[in-house]
Amino acid sequence: NKPGKFDDADWVEMKKHPKVGYEIVKEIVFLKDQARAILYHHERIDGKGYPSGIKGDEIPLFAKILAAADAYDAMTTDRPYRPALTQKEAIKELRVHADKQFDRRISSAIIEIIKEESLT
Repeated sequence: NKPGKFDDADWVEMKKHPKVGYEIVKEIVFLKDQARAILYHHERIDGKGYPSGIKGDEIPLFAKILAAADAYDAMTTDRPYRPALTQKEAIKELRVHADKQFDRRISSAIIEIIKEESLT
């Protein structure tokens, strides 16, 4: 967690973390599906994600779930460069980015869980 905003070099380094996480767990047999979710959790439904730029149904289901949950957590957590969003603001972001960044089915399901459980 760097204090302040990322520069271009920081973003390049940060974008390596899906591959690093994948490399750590890929040889663990019972984590095979989870390893792929780690690798692809920053891919986007519209194909503008990383590390591979895959889109839509090419993205494994576990990765889609992890992507939306990770984004919600990131949005609702204070960062050195911005305060946390409220639950309501984060839900709005999940809705706005459905079918672009997130699978609409996944974001809708997560929103329902958040509302039911009042997760913050």
